[in-house]
Amino acid sequence: MVSVGDDAPDFTAPVANGDIDEITLSEEIGDGPIVLAFFPGAFTSVCSHELNTFQDRLDELTEAGTTLYGVSIDTPFAQNAFRDELGIEFDLLSDAGREIVDAYDISMDFEALGVPNVAKRAVFVVDENREVTYAWVSDDPGVEPDYDEVIDAAT
Repeated sequence: MVSVGDDAPDFTAPVANGDIDEITLSEEIGDGPIVLAFFPGAFTSVCSHELNTFQDRLDELTEAGTTLYGVSIDTPFAQNAFRDELGIEFDLLSDAGREIVDAYDISMDFEALGVPNVAKRAVFVVDENREVTYAWVSDDPGVEPDYDEVIDAAT
Protein backbone atom coordinates (compact mmCIF):
# COMPACT_ATOMS: atom_id res chain seq x y z
CA MET A 1 0.00 0.00 0.00
CA VAL A 2 1.12 3.55 -0.70
CA SER A 3 2.36 5.25 2.49
CA VAL A 4 3.42 8.69 3.65
CA GLY A 5 6.76 9.58 2.06
CA ASP A 6 6.18 7.43 -1.05
CA ASP A 7 5.97 8.86 -4.53
CA ALA A 8 2.31 8.81 -5.52
CA PRO A 9 1.75 6.45 -8.44
CA ASP A 10 1.10 8.48 -11.57
CA PHE A 11 -2.00 7.79 -13.62
CA THR A 12 -4.19 9.11 -16.40
CA ALA A 13 -7.92 8.74 -15.90
CA PRO A 14 -11.25 9.95 -17.24
CA VAL A 15 -12.64 12.75 -15.13
CA ALA A 16 -16.37 13.27 -14.61
CA ASN A 17 -16.81 17.01 -14.37
CA GLY A 18 -20.16 17.50 -16.04
CA ASP A 19 -18.46 16.49 -19.26
CA ILE A 20 -15.92 13.72 -19.58
CA ASP A 21 -12.32 14.83 -19.86
CA GLU A 22 -9.05 13.20 -18.87
CA ILE A 23 -6.35 14.14 -16.39
CA THR A 24 -2.86 12.92 -15.56
CA LEU A 25 -1.83 13.24 -11.92
CA SER A 26 1.72 14.42 -12.65
CA GLU A 27 0.35 17.24 -14.82
CA GLU A 28 -2.18 18.37 -12.19
CA ILE A 29 0.11 18.60 -9.14
CA GLY A 30 1.88 21.71 -10.38
CA ASP A 31 -1.19 23.69 -9.36
CA GLY A 32 -0.94 22.69 -5.68
CA PRO A 33 -1.63 19.71 -3.43
CA ILE A 34 -4.19 17.11 -4.47
CA VAL A 35 -6.53 15.09 -2.28
CA LEU A 36 -7.53 11.71 -3.71
CA ALA A 37 -10.62 10.48 -1.87
CA PHE A 38 -11.26 6.87 -2.91
CA PHE A 39 -14.76 5.49 -2.34
CA PRO A 40 -16.22 2.04 -3.09
CA GLY A 41 -19.19 3.01 -5.23
CA ALA A 42 -21.55 5.72 -6.38
CA PHE A 43 -25.16 5.84 -5.18
CA THR A 44 -24.43 4.17 -1.84
CA SER A 45 -25.31 5.71 1.50
CA VAL A 46 -21.87 5.99 3.12
CA CYS A 47 -20.20 7.14 -0.09
CA SER A 48 -22.92 9.76 -0.59
CA HIS A 49 -22.40 11.01 2.97
CA GLU A 50 -18.63 11.16 2.49
CA LEU A 51 -18.82 13.11 -0.76
CA ASN A 52 -21.45 15.47 0.70
CA THR A 53 -19.14 16.11 3.65
CA PHE A 54 -16.21 16.85 1.34
CA GLN A 55 -18.51 19.16 -0.65
CA ASP A 56 -19.44 20.98 2.57
CA ARG A 57 -15.73 21.50 3.29
CA LEU A 58 -14.61 22.16 -0.28
CA ASP A 59 -13.99 25.88 0.31
CA GLU A 60 -11.43 25.07 2.99
CA LEU A 61 -9.44 23.07 0.43
CA THR A 62 -9.80 25.37 -2.57
CA GLU A 63 -8.93 28.49 -0.56
CA ALA A 64 -5.64 26.76 0.33
CA GLY A 65 -4.93 25.93 -3.33
CA THR A 66 -5.75 22.23 -2.90
CA THR A 67 -7.66 20.23 -5.51
CA LEU A 68 -10.00 17.44 -4.44
CA TYR A 69 -10.85 14.43 -6.58
CA GLY A 70 -13.17 11.58 -5.68
CA VAL A 71 -12.04 8.24 -7.15
CA SER A 72 -14.09 5.09 -7.74
CA ILE A 73 -14.38 2.24 -10.21
CA ASP A 74 -17.67 3.63 -11.51
CA THR A 75 -17.87 4.76 -15.13
CA PRO A 76 -17.62 8.51 -15.74
CA PHE A 77 -21.23 8.45 -16.95
CA ALA A 78 -22.41 7.02 -13.61
CA GLN A 79 -20.15 9.44 -11.75
CA ASN A 80 -21.65 12.43 -13.59
CA ALA A 81 -25.14 11.25 -12.62
CA PHE A 82 -23.93 10.80 -9.02
CA ARG A 83 -22.39 14.30 -9.01
CA ASP A 84 -25.65 15.75 -10.30
CA GLU A 85 -27.74 13.90 -7.73
CA LEU A 86 -25.57 15.14 -4.85
CA GLY A 87 -24.79 18.60 -6.22
CA ILE A 88 -21.05 17.88 -6.03
CA GLU A 89 -18.82 20.62 -7.44
CA PHE A 90 -15.51 18.74 -7.41
CA ASP A 91 -14.44 16.25 -10.06
CA LEU A 92 -14.64 12.47 -9.85
CA LEU A 93 -12.07 10.17 -11.45
CA SER A 94 -13.19 6.95 -13.09
CA ASP A 95 -11.01 3.92 -12.48
CA ALA A 96 -13.25 1.44 -14.30
CA GLY A 97 -10.14 -0.53 -15.35
CA ARG A 98 -8.97 -0.62 -11.70
CA GLU A 99 -5.44 0.57 -12.56
CA ILE A 100 -5.40 3.31 -9.91
CA VAL A 101 -6.89 1.09 -7.21
CA ASP A 102 -4.26 -1.53 -7.99
CA ALA A 103 -1.39 1.02 -8.13
CA TYR A 104 -2.34 2.37 -4.71
CA ASP A 105 -2.91 -1.21 -3.46
CA ILE A 106 -6.31 -0.47 -1.95
CA SER A 107 -8.51 -3.09 -3.57
CA MET A 108 -11.22 -4.99 -1.70
CA ASP A 109 -14.01 -7.39 -2.65
CA PHE A 110 -17.67 -7.15 -1.72
CA GLU A 111 -18.02 -10.93 -1.78
CA ALA A 112 -21.61 -10.95 -0.49
CA LEU A 113 -22.62 -8.77 -3.45
CA GLY A 114 -20.38 -10.50 -5.97
CA VAL A 115 -18.49 -7.31 -6.72
CA PRO A 116 -14.72 -7.81 -6.85
CA ASN A 117 -11.89 -5.31 -6.78
CA VAL A 118 -13.52 -2.05 -5.65
CA ALA A 119 -11.65 0.73 -3.91
CA LYS A 120 -11.35 0.67 -0.15
CA ARG A 121 -12.40 3.93 1.43
CA ALA A 122 -9.09 5.80 1.46
CA VAL A 123 -7.67 9.32 1.32
CA PHE A 124 -4.24 10.37 0.08
CA VAL A 125 -2.80 13.88 0.01
CA VAL A 126 -0.17 14.38 -2.68
CA ASP A 127 2.10 17.44 -2.67
CA GLU A 128 3.59 19.36 -5.60
CA ASN A 129 6.56 16.96 -5.71
CA ARG A 130 4.17 13.98 -6.06
CA GLU A 131 5.04 12.86 -2.53
CA VAL A 132 2.30 11.35 -0.41
CA THR A 133 2.07 13.53 2.70
CA TYR A 134 -1.04 11.91 4.19
CA ALA A 135 -2.48 8.42 3.85
CA TRP A 136 -5.58 6.92 5.46
CA VAL A 137 -7.11 3.58 4.42
CA SER A 138 -10.00 1.71 6.02
CA ASP A 139 -10.68 -2.02 5.73
CA ASP A 140 -14.26 -1.25 6.78
CA PRO A 141 -16.22 0.53 4.01
CA GLY A 142 -18.63 1.88 6.63
CA VAL A 143 -15.93 4.00 8.28
CA GLU A 144 -15.38 7.54 7.02
CA PRO A 145 -12.15 9.53 7.24
CA ASP A 146 -11.45 12.13 9.91
CA TYR A 147 -12.31 15.18 7.80
CA ASP A 148 -10.51 17.63 10.09
CA GLU A 149 -7.36 15.53 9.77
CA VAL A 150 -7.66 15.49 5.96
CA ILE A 151 -8.19 19.25 5.78
CA ASP A 152 -5.23 19.89 8.10
CA ALA A 153 -2.99 17.63 6.00
CA ALA A 154 -4.06 19.23 2.74
CA THR A 155 -3.86 22.89 3.66
